[in-house]
Amino acid sequence: MSFTMHGVAVSGGIAIGHAHLVSHVGLDVPQYGILKAQIPEEVARFDAAIQSTLQELKELRNDIPANAPAEFDAFLDLHILILSDPTLSTAPKESIETQRVNAEWALKQQMDTLLAQFDQIEDDYLRERKADVVQVVERVLKSLLGHATLHTPGLASTDQTGILVAHDLSPSDMMLFKQHQFAAFVTDVGGTTSHTAILARSLNIPSIVALHHARSLIRERELIIVDGSQGIVIVNPDKTVLAEYKLRQSQWELEKQKLKRLKSTRATTLDGTEVELHANIELPDDIGDVKANGATGIGLFRSEFLFLNRRGLPDEEEQFLAYRRVAEEMHGLPVTIRTLDLGADKKLFGAENVSANPALGLRAIRLCLAEPQLFHTQLRAILRASHYGRIKMLIPMLSSLAELNQTFHLIAHAKQSLMEENIPFDDNLPVGGMIEIPAAALAAHVFAKHLDFLSIGTNDLIQYTLAIDRTDDSVAHLYDPLHPAVLQLVSYTIKCADKAGIPVSVCGEMAGDVRMSRLLLGLGLRQFSMHPAHLLRVKQQILRTNVPELSSQVNRMLKTEEPERMHAYLARLNA
Repeated sequence: MSFTMHGVAVSGGIAIGHAHLVSHVGLDVPQYGILKAQIPEEVARFDAAIQSTLQELKELRNDIPANAPAEFDAFLDLHILILSDPTLSTAPKESIETQRVNAEWALKQQMDTLLAQFDQIEDDYLRERKADVVQVVERVLKSLLGHATLHTPGLASTDQTGILVAHDLSPSDMMLFKQHQFAAFVTDVGGTTSHTAILARSLNIPSIVALHHARSLIRERELIIVDGSQGIVIVNPDKTVLAEYKLRQSQWELEKQKLKRLKSTRATTLDGTEVELHANIELPDDIGDVKANGATGIGLFRSEFLFLNRRGLPDEEEQFLAYRRVAEEMHGLPVTIRTLDLGADKKLFGAENVSANPALGLRAIRLCLAEPQLFHTQLRAILRASHYGRIKMLIPMLSSLAELNQTFHLIAHAKQSLMEENIPFDDNLPVGGMIEIPAAALAAHVFAKHLDFLSIGTNDLIQYTLAIDRTDDSVAHLYDPLHPAVLQLVSYTIKCADKAGIPVSVCGEMAGDVRMSRLLLGLGLRQFSMHPAHLLRVKQQILRTNVPELSSQVNRMLKTEEPERMHAYLARLNA
């Protein structure tokens, strides 16, 4: 049966392929009795699933991609060890034989027994390993139930039209997906600017969130169309619809090819205004995309992604090598490294939210100031790397001058420690601040006096200005970059930076949204930083723009009191 679902589009393009269901929560395990004569067959089915899963893990262990987190191999070793333990690989067979239950249910019972034992362990680290048991059991259950498993090398290499269907995907999940070649993904929950959505865009594949019931309504291997531009999913399309979308898909790909011609073209408007187009990255391996799209610098290196998907923290040497590699591979172009922006929905392995409102809690610079040793290690690594390229340091989520002064004190301490060890670094390394909460925007004139540059993080600035949790799809419709309050804060920040004579950029999703390019140019912005995949479309818009013609229309937008009229003004601006 064909049906259509509507969600929130987060990454454009059209994908046509078969669904691969992903489950991280809840094990939907069937339970039924078996006859005595069926016991040998059920035991054999269980053994086959164990061996199949074991082989799958070993293959994955031998095929770890170069850009995988450093401890990914240890993570797989642990899962192999759990699966090989008789308490999981042998004990369920007794239940099959004595209780005459199906293999799935026998395994589920044994898992529950093991989890209860883990709950009795006092050591926090060991107690948290029950999550690994659940993940291993889930793999075996998928094998028993005939479902494809997500992290299967064979799947990635042979089925590049596969479309992930999940209830939700964490930023950590998304980082692991970077090693696969999926055509698209859709989820039940999520907002257009959640970190998961941002990372999805970094994969440069069609993606839709907030579909609400996709995970339960779509079945494994069903043919689906994902229209990432319109936020539409069509399940089991008829021949006419399928043919229409195949044509649209070809046209989309043709347009992408044409844009590549702009790679080496300078980003200059019709009136000769020079614009800097930089790229946002998560890991050093993203440099390839940066160069392929002609970025003239790294405007935002989200360093916290070096800390995700692993048990331990990267030490100073590991961080230094990562930062140095990016600096050297950019060959003298600027590289802006944002210090740790952990907290909220980006958590270290095993960390749980203890705050009722993590987005308002101990995150970003607040966390770093509360954990000075953690911060000191990163500061030394960034400073050391500054000797090998044109590195800048960006402090996230500043809210007061007191925080900035504490940060300067810790930077000075890190410099002093390096000098005492005769380790070279750039003593004039520029330090900038992210303007991403209303307090910081309203105090931009103060920050501009003390910093070398400003960077406006529009995702969080909109979230905090409008009091909208950007990970909550139930309020996603209230997220509005054109809200008068947001535009006033962005405009004021740009003016303060200009007055102080320091550079200012926008590194949030607004920078990569081609509909906003002329508006930001009209507000005075001359430096954009975005995911590399958006860079050429934004450049194309800049090349078609005459800045002096924007001022009157943009001023009219700034004076508008009715948010609903903003979209009409924006349409005229882009006409």
